[in-house]
Amino acid sequence: MHIAVSGNIGAGKTTLTEMLAKHYRWQPEFEDVEDNPYLTDFYNDMHKWCFHLQVYFLNSRFEQINKVRSGGKTVIQDRTIYEDAHIFAKSLYKQGYFKERDYQNYRTLFDSMIKFIKAPDLLIYLKADIGKLVHNIELRGRDYENAIRIDYLKGLNEHYQDWVANYKEGKLLIIDVNDMDFVNNQEDFSSIVSRIDVEIYGLFS
Repeated sequence: MHIAVSGNIGAGKTTLTEMLAKHYRWQPEFEDVEDNPYLTDFYNDMHKWCFHLQVYFLNSRFEQINKVRSGGKTVIQDRTIYEDAHIFAKSLYKQGYFKERDYQNYRTLFDSMIKFIKAPDLLIYLKADIGKLVHNIELRGRDYENAIRIDYLKGLNEHYQDWVANYKEGKLLIIDVNDMDFVNNQEDFSSIVSRIDVEIYGLFS
């Protein structure tokens, strides 16, 4: 199976991916953040570097999906290629960071790639309000994220809501994490696992 965890910056995707991979003994695939050569430049000058960053993520995600589908293992993936186009690139374009020609170039590339891609068997969306996102971002203390603007996060959340509301590619599980602490509260994590079990195995608690 191919499971994917989606959600805004700071929603807890990477942490939950790690925890679910350990619990189910799935193979995790993570977003290329630490080795990404454009992130710091992007957050310091979003107009200049958004095209470079988004193409880098798009290519990285496309390679990930090919690896997932050819590996023969159950994989849980941190973020999807759909989010790259429908959330991040679209938000940057709507907020005026993407130049028109660059955005159209990017969309053409995405549309070509998507023809060779199969959607995840289950998409898990972590729903979080701005306050929760900011709190989590501050907790993890990544230097390059210090420059993230609140209006940028709000724009992303709006696009996530639209995308999730119209998602028809496969099974979708929405988890509201605003009042959850699945890292430190075992009951919260167990409740997430129970809901995933229902989707995957047809179990009823």
